Amino acid sequence: MKFFVDTADTAEIAALAASGLLDGVTTNPTLIAKSGRPMGAVIAEICKLVHGPVSAEVTATDHAGMMREAAVLRAIAHNVAIKVPLTPDGLRTCRALTDDGVMVNVTLCFSAAQAILAAKAGAAFVSPFVGRLDDIGEDGMGLIATILEIYRNYPGFKTEVLVASVRGPAHVVEAARLGAHVATVPPAVLHQLFAHPLTEKGLAGFLADWAKTGQTIAG
Repeated sequence: MKFFVDTADTAEIAALAASGLLDGVTTNPTLIAKSGRPMGAVIAEICKLVHGPVSAEVTATDHAGMMREAAVLRAIAHNVAIKVPLTPDGLRTCRALTDDGVMVNVTLCFSAAQAILAAKAGAAFVSPFVGRLDDIGEDGMGLIATILEIYRNYPGFKTEVLVASVRGPAHVVEAARLGAHVATVPPAVLHQLFAHPLTEKGLAGFLADWAKTGQTIAG
């Protein structure tokens, strides 16, 4: 499974990219606004930090407006994926951009029916928001399972399932168990994947035992 990080914090992205764990980045207007910087500058910097897809979202809601904004965003770097909403105009834009060789991430997916439409429109990624579904008492990971089951029935569908609105490590593990292609996670969740009390306890024990020997490996 690929790991994308869901942030516009370029310092955080640089640190994660250096770890070798990062396959891409997703952003949205809210995350860009938090950075306090111009959108184009932020996206350009991120695209230099990672080799994988960097999702940059349009803010227009009509097809013509989305296409104009997509032209600006796709010109920033070759690895920009244009992010569009799962609406009729968004899917029309997805089809047009895909036919022109552009990666498209169709976002705000909340049903299997919507995911089918995204695949039909040629999306590179579809982003079901599992955490937001859980928040209203629905089964976010159940939706991921259903979408994957449907996509596997149709080898012609090339759309990757990008699990979004991830709230914790359990979502990531379940997404991997189901065979989701990508999970996009906030930096805090990605850091939580490292944590286990037995790892910390074991490391502390090893270091204490080593200190007693008075040795060093590298002077």
